Amino acid sequence: MEISFYKYQGTGNDFVMIDDRSEQFDAQNLELVRQLCDRKFGIGADGLILIRNKKGFDFEMVYFNSDGSQSMCGNGARCAVAFSKFLGIVEEHTKFLAIDGPHEARIADGLVELGMSEVNQLSKVEQDYFVNTGSPHHVRFVSDVASYPVVDSGAEIRYSKTYQPDGTNVNFISPISEDEIFVRTYERGVENETLSCGTGVTACALVYGQQNKLNHVRIKSLGGNLAVKFTASSDGSFKDILLIGPAEQVFSGKVKI
Repeated sequence: MEISFYKYQGTGNDFVMIDDRSEQFDAQNLELVRQLCDRKFGIGADGLILIRNKKGFDFEMVYFNSDGSQSMCGNGARCAVAFSKFLGIVEEHTKFLAIDGPHEARIADGLVELGMSEVNQLSKVEQDYFVNTGSPHHVRFVSDVASYPVVDSGAEIRYSKTYQPDGTNVNFISPISEDEIFVRTYERGVENETLSCGTGVTACALVYGQQNKLNHVRIKSLGGNLAVKFTASSDGSFKDILLIGPAEQVFSGKVKI
């Protein structure tokens, strides 16, 4: 069977997008997901996203990491919103379902403002932090993230006893200015550094914002610039979290599956 696919990227985080409202794609075939995401033998991507119909929502985003595992993906969700607008499913506003629950988003002028799930609290892990923003994230401040060994240190933390058996994503931060940080991320499921991670930069923005009493943090990633806005509550929780950044179509094609 031959199907159409589209390639999208959000600040360098790239995804194979498939309009699967007819549900022809076998979502149980994880080997197929891995094959399509393979950068040498397939299309190549950090993840694969199916857009499906869902009662009560504009669409459902079914997301897979490149290894076939599933999680919430902030940049993937922003790309899913842009793709759904391209398909004519949504216009400027949308409500859709992801693995961690309902989300709302707005798209205008190439930017997607994605409503993230509320975060109950930030946890200390020795000198670092842990935040679940729909996916688990370890957050560590370093003096010079540009030269930091992200892959080696990230893998060590990801596979540490602290996070067994499922592991965690790992983020490294260096402040740039009072309201801007540089973030690099080792992603679980990709098992490597990615150019950007939406749930990761959200986690980092919450930690940095809490420390510096901010409700708007700008983020530099290797793949581009993002911003996170939020409301912090006195009990340590966060709501009204928005992940803001670009999402664009790179190319399209057909593939036999």
